[in-house]
Amino acid sequence: QLQLVESGGGLVQPGGSLRLSCAASRFTLDYYAIGWFRQAPGKEREGVSCVSGIGGSTHTNYVDSVKGRFTISRDNAKNTIYLQMNSLEPDDTGVYYCALGPWKAMCALTRAAFHTWGQGTQVTVSS
Repeated sequence: QLQLVESGGGLVQPGGSLRLSCAASRFTLDYYAIGWFRQAPGKEREGVSCVSGIGGSTHTNYVDSVKGRFTISRDNAKNTIYLQMNSLEPDDTGVYYCALGPWKAMCALTRAAFHTWGQGTQVTVSS
């Protein structure tokens, strides 16, 4: 059974940084598109960033609100995807999920394109 496990969330002050990790067990992530989504209380789950399953980590997408602040990356040797989050803002607060997308395909921040989800990690940005 495919399984993704997120880690790295926590409480951080505005302007701070966190790095989220998404690790896979029982399969390799190399050629899968991987996405990061988040859900704030009372809001829909939204796509934050994704990396395509072709061309290594050279093709990525970001929601406009995080461009220039967040960076998604792969470490195939560790079978892990990262989301580096800098200059965090209170609106970044939410549960962050990583998700498995299509095989050897470009990624898009469309929830329906992702089929296996982790359990989520809480990110709280507050002073």
